[in-house]
Amino acid sequence: MGIKIAQVSCGTVYGNVQHEIEAAARAVGAEIFVPEVSLDYARDKEKEFGFDVRSEGLRIALARGYAVAEGLCDADAVFIATCHKCSRGAIVRTELRKIIQERAGLPVVMYPFTERTKAGELLTRMEALVTIVTKRHILERNKQEGLTAGIDSGSTTTKAAIMQDDEVLGAFWTHTTDPVKTAEKVFEEALKRAGVRREEIEALGTTGYGRHIVGKHFKADLIQEELTVNSKAAMYLAGLLKGDCMVVDIGGMDNKIITARDGIPDNFTMGGICAGASGRFLEMTARRLGVSVEELGKLALAGSPEKVKMDSYCIVFGIQDLVSALSRGARREDVAAAACYSVVEQVKEQLLQEIDLRQPAIEVGGTALVAGVPKAMSDVLGFDVIVPKYPQYIGAIGSALLASSFR
Repeated sequence: MGIKIAQVSCGTVYGNVQHEIEAAARAVGAEIFVPEVSLDYARDKEKEFGFDVRSEGLRIALARGYAVAEGLCDADAVFIATCHKCSRGAIVRTELRKIIQERAGLPVVMYPFTERTKAGELLTRMEALVTIVTKRHILERNKQEGLTAGIDSGSTTTKAAIMQDDEVLGAFWTHTTDPVKTAEKVFEEALKRAGVRREEIEALGTTGYGRHIVGKHFKADLIQEELTVNSKAAMYLAGLLKGDCMVVDIGGMDNKIITARDGIPDNFTMGGICAGASGRFLEMTARRLGVSVEELGKLALAGSPEKVKMDSYCIVFGIQDLVSALSRGARREDVAAAACYSVVEQVKEQLLQEIDLRQPAIEVGGTALVAGVPKAMSDVLGFDVIVPKYPQYIGAIGSALLASSFR
């Protein structure tokens, strides 16, 4: 019997994405099902919800969400989807997620679909739901034991880490070209820095966009999507394995925000309208200012973001704002600060609407080392953000940690 994912949605058939949702679920060995509800139950739950949804489809979706929350169907996880253009659907999505988590405690993922949504865009989310259900015993691991390795084959960079008994012995990263060749390069260098031979490694895990091809090449013991791996590693490195927390990962091409309770992820979202909300925008800003990305972060700490208008919803328009500001004589420090705040504010607008704002927040990924970004994150969220040790190696360390279950 596969993992049963309850689908709570409106418009997926009309929007021509239902077959894509089902294909993504099949690809990760899960079964998608739609909870059955009566029209009377739907009307009653709309009254209880206290909001006129004005749509029969959305009313039924609301009732199906309540059916899951009240245990009227047998579900292991929940997938909530409404059209990205529907504001009422966004309200229902967000509130249903809270109701289901509070009453049923099930892992939930939400997705605002478009007519162009494809199964490939949903795979990581579906895989993470399955991981939380089927590999909970692995996710409960709070200590790395033995001599293990992790490789994170990311969209822009590939990282490797060697660990032994809770200590990072060696790590290395480089820009991703061919996934397997790049993974071999970083793995060999990480082994060299750790003073360890390849044959001594007791278990190896892979994650990231290239996890499957790299995992097959290395005969990995663990091949796991980055949502659960990164969140577990963040909590592990920050020493926050009990209670609630939120993990923010601003990557080179996309962003991830994960909430967790007692070391286990319970909700997550990923994506971004444009690269303007990613590390790529910071790289382009730094290049325009004639500095490294690290220097950009230091410049930002001395700048005033409010002095430069920058709208990075589109990376092209964001760069236009940057060029216009410099042509008017804006200080480099103010431009750098505005770039950091622009990325962070867009991440909050795009992603935090799908996630509960929880404290403490842990920021990971390479952008966490750009000093202006954690500062902007703290200011935008209104509370301090923790940057743990080795934030740029979060996927590799998480893979090494979880792979130690297979020693």
